[in-house]
Amino acid sequence: MSDEQQTQDLDEGEIAADYVEGLLDIVDLDGDIEIEESGSRTTLKIGEAGDDSLAALSAPEVVSALQDLTRLAVQSQTGEFSRVVLDVAGSQDARTNELRDLVAQAIARIEGGADRAPLPAMSSYERKLVHDLVAEAGYHSESEGEGRDRHAVVVPA
Repeated sequence: MSDEQQTQDLDEGEIAADYVEGLLDIVDLDGDIEIEESGSRTTLKIGEAGDDSLAALSAPEVVSALQDLTRLAVQSQTGEFSRVVLDVAGSQDARTNELRDLVAQAIARIEGGADRAPLPAMSSYERKLVHDLVAEAGYHSESEGEGRDRHAVVVPA
C-alpha cells in the first residue's frame, strides 16, 4: 500500500471516528471507538460485543443508516467515495451469523431441487460476504437487481 493510500485510509478512519463520536455525544452514549484497517476497507468498532448501552444502535437497519451517514461525512471532507464499515457492539459478527443462516437455508432449497434461491436485498458488503460463504460451501451465487433492491441469488455450482 502506498504512503498516500495509507494516509488517506488513516484520515478516513479518523474522520469517521470523529463523526461517530459526535453522534454518540449527541445521544449521550459512551462507546470506545477502535479503527481497524483491512485491505481497502476501514472498520470502526464501536463498543464491545454485547454492550447493552449500545443495543439500540446495533440493529442492522440502524447500523446501516449510521454507516451511510458516516460515509457521507467522510466523503464530504475527503472528496473521495468511502467504504467505512461500522461494527456497533458486535453487530458485524451477529450479521455475519445471520447471513450464514440465510446461505444455509438457500443451499437447502437448492439441494431440495430449486433452480435458484434468491436472498433478501442487502448492501454490497453483505453481498460480498454471502458470495464468499456460498463459494466456501461449493455453490455459486450472483447478484441481481438495482440499487436498494440488489440481492444475491444462490444457484447450483
